Amino acid sequence: MVQFTAKAQTVDTFIDKIYPELDRLYKHLHQNPELSLQENETSARIATELRSLGYEVTEGIGGYGVVGVLKNGAGPTLLIRTDMDALPMEEKTGLPYASTKKAISNDGKETYVSHSCGHDIHMSVFVGTAKVMAENKSSWRGTLLMVGQPAEENGMGAWNMINDGLYDRFPHPDFAIALHDDPFLPAGTVGYKSGPLMAGVDMMNVTVYGEGAHGAAPHTGIDPIVLSAQMIQAYQTIVSRRIAPTEPAVVTVGSIHGGTVHNIIPDEVTMQLTLRSYSPEVREEMISSIKRISENFARSAGLPESKMPTYWIREPHTPALINDAQLTEQMVKVFKANLGEENVVEVKAQMIGEDFSRFGMQERKIPITMFYLGANDPEFLKRAKKEGLEIPGLHSPYYAPVPEPTIKTGVKAMSLFAMDILRNNEIILQDKK
Repeated sequence: MVQFTAKAQTVDTFIDKIYPELDRLYKHLHQNPELSLQENETSARIATELRSLGYEVTEGIGGYGVVGVLKNGAGPTLLIRTDMDALPMEEKTGLPYASTKKAISNDGKETYVSHSCGHDIHMSVFVGTAKVMAENKSSWRGTLLMVGQPAEENGMGAWNMINDGLYDRFPHPDFAIALHDDPFLPAGTVGYKSGPLMAGVDMMNVTVYGEGAHGAAPHTGIDPIVLSAQMIQAYQTIVSRRIAPTEPAVVTVGSIHGGTVHNIIPDEVTMQLTLRSYSPEVREEMISSIKRISENFARSAGLPESKMPTYWIREPHTPALINDAQLTEQMVKVFKANLGEENVVEVKAQMIGEDFSRFGMQERKIPITMFYLGANDPEFLKRAKKEGLEIPGLHSPYYAPVPEPTIKTGVKAMSLFAMDILRNNEIILQDKK
């Protein structure tokens, strides 16, 4: 690993110089969010930023995906990824640059749109990193692949880009890195974890059938609402009794829809579930257990085989995000040497999902790692801990990152890590002499 203390000072000076541009970019993106699969203007802006820095830019990869390539001699190929989409929700931060945008969602409904997951922070850091890398080409060798990914929130973006030939049309990366902002870490800090960081995610529908009847004569039908209630209760035993206690897993029924009025027993009910796990084996156990439980309850209610429950599982599912141990160790060393050990924090795995995992799971495996970028006001976090205040998390309408220290830290961390991966061996040899 290269010790970057002197280089970090140069990078800090450059980041201070470009920050006003990044601040304007951040606020523009924040006020102009776009939903998954609709990132037309956002992707065009990212493409324009990369093209202005001398990157060879291709647009329209897997929808609104953007790829910028910067070749700088012989060396590894590094993929740096940002996500670009926003959420179908109203922002309630009261910030002067808060989003007031509305859009038509992919299911045809009007909705507010906001960057309440911080993808505008991600993009601003991404552009800042692209600027630093273009400015400091003497410090690294290889090929830089800057990937602007659409549709992270619905889990389709990485899948779409890879299926559109990302690794066939562009240099195949040797490493892939990314970040995600974190409202529970103070701005100026970063978080890391080797191994499992985020869970694999499945969205599953279970449709339960019955025999409709008058609500006053339930004995003349088979009630799918009661059946669904029994199934929901039984699903809770999957994690507690079918999965080993050492294996993280979640089965959540997020919605249940059936019936029309008070006094009619309906013919069917649909439940929507989310499943979270870290291994293919646990994932398969959860899915098969849901099917077994559902069908056995249906049979016990007297339903024929023609009325067994039916299932739908969204594809693509989101695989678990597993950070490569060696690459993560390298990253931590760079961060501690240049951000200060007190600003580098080991974090715990979470059951949220992230499709960045797909970039490392192709036929030719690629070491990947993602780090967390502290995004909250340090003084507020101290006060919240002391006074027991609620801290707005990701996907909260009140989530409001602190832009300047967050973006500056993100650019510095990502740039120096990228330079270490693509380090210029000639400079290393000169330093040793």
